[in-house]
Order: sequence, then C-alpha cells, then structure tokens
Amino acid sequence: MKLGAFDLHAISDGSFLLDGGQMFSIVPKAMWEKRIPADAHNRIRISLTCLLIQTGRQNILVETGIGDKFNAKFNEIYGVDHTRTLPDELRKLHLEPQDIDIVINTHLHFDHCGWNLRREDGKLVPTFPRARYFIQRGEWEDAQHPTERNRASYIEHFFAAAEAQTEFLDGDTEIVPGVRVEVGAGHTRCMQCVRVESEGDTAFFPSDLVPTNFHIANAWMTSFDLYPLETLANKKRLLPELAEAKALLVFPHDPCVPWARLVKSEGKISTEAVL
Repeated sequence: MKLGAFDLHAISDGSFLLDGGQMFSIVPKAMWEKRIPADAHNRIRISLTCLLIQTGRQNILVETGIGDKFNAKFNEIYGVDHTRTLPDELRKLHLEPQDIDIVINTHLHFDHCGWNLRREDGKLVPTFPRARYFIQRGEWEDAQHPTERNRASYIEHFFAAAEAQTEFLDGDTEIVPGVRVEVGAGHTRCMQCVRVESEGDTAFFPSDLVPTNFHIANAWMTSFDLYPLETLANKKRLLPELAEAKALLVFPHDPCVPWARLVKSEGKISTEAVL
C-alpha cells in the first residue's frame, strides 16, 4: 500500500507454531481460543510477517523471518510452514538480496532474524550483501550472552556472522528521513519498534509489543516478555497516540491480519481493516 510517498509491503516468511499459553500469558485459554484455535499440543499457528519499506531511494527490510538454518528437531517443535519464504516473496516484487539497502531487526529472537544469514560454500554469510543491518547495542549484547530464561530464543548462527555489516544503536535513532527506530522495552530489554512517516501519514511496526491484532488490549501480552510491566507501560503510552493519528499498525505474527488502522471510539482503542 501507499503511505505518503512511500510504498509498504507486508512480506511473508511463512508461519510456525507456538504454544498458545505462551502467546497469551495470563489470558485464560477459554478466552483466547475463541479467537485462534489450538492444535492437540496446544499450539497455535502464527505468521512470520516482515515489512518492506520503499522510500524511492532505499529498500528497507524490517525483520527477516525465521530463515532456513534449523534442523529436523526444531521443525518438529515449531512446525515451520515455508509454503512462502521471504526470498521468494521479494523476488515476486522483482527484488534480489543485493537490492536491499537496509535491514532493521527489532530484536534477535530466532523468528525475527532468520534470513540475516545464508549458507554459501559451507559458511554463513549475510543474505543481503549490500545492506547495513541496524540493531540496538544492548540487544546484540543480550543475544550474545543469554540467560537460562531466554536462551532458547537466541540462536547465534542466525545472526552473528553479519556483525561486520551491523551498526549498533544506543537509543531512538532516525535511520533515513521518515524511518525511525524507537526503543520499546518489555519483550526484551532493548527491543526497538519502527516508525514510518510520510506526507502526514504514519505506520508503526511494534514488533512483539503487539504481535497480533488480538494483543491490542493492554493486558494481552506474551509470556516471553522479560519485563511485562514495561510492555504494559509502553502499550499504554504508544497505542493512544497511534490511534489518535489513525496509524497503520503492522503485526509480525497475526495469522490473518498483517496490518490494520488503529482507531479510538468512545474511549476504546480498536482496529479498522485496511482495504
């Protein structure tokens, strides 16, 4: 879709399965299962949605999906469906990896940085050879030194070999005119969101602060959030402002709705479909 002078594309890297209780934390299954059904193992299928921003001068990719560097055991646990992949979807837009100028990772969990790297002649190399990769310095450090609490979420061979092309940020930063990253701690200590503004219109990629359309409600958050009270505070700070602007919210994991407009009516924040 058009956003001012920019072109935005919601790009799929397929989908995978996660435990429904993990995705909705304190929300009872009796409530969340009405919206998204679980399989026999209590897993729900969620999307792997990346955002391509075309400014007219740069091709900017936000997130790189889950990639292809996992083994059979990983696939058995997470049930990755790669009917669609990020590289193939980019090719449908007549883009090759060398056409990407900038990659922004909101954080380095395995489902957000999988195509940062690819295998070439037995080695891991950056998938996007010309791109500058942007990540918060603190997120990189946490990913390199995980704890027992978050070790399963960080897989070093998904991202580490791109270090030479990576620029480390220390807080909110304008990447190019109209594209800005803003630290939105909660899911991880230094996760960043992406704000896109052009000709008075706004899009916002909240990453796992609001992973699906179902997570608009303040109390609906994931059990992966290391700092849930910060998630809550950031949702209460950001969502009213974005709703006031009728911003386009891009969901990284919604199985049916890649994006929607935030609206406020009678004091309640909800979403409005984008036609």
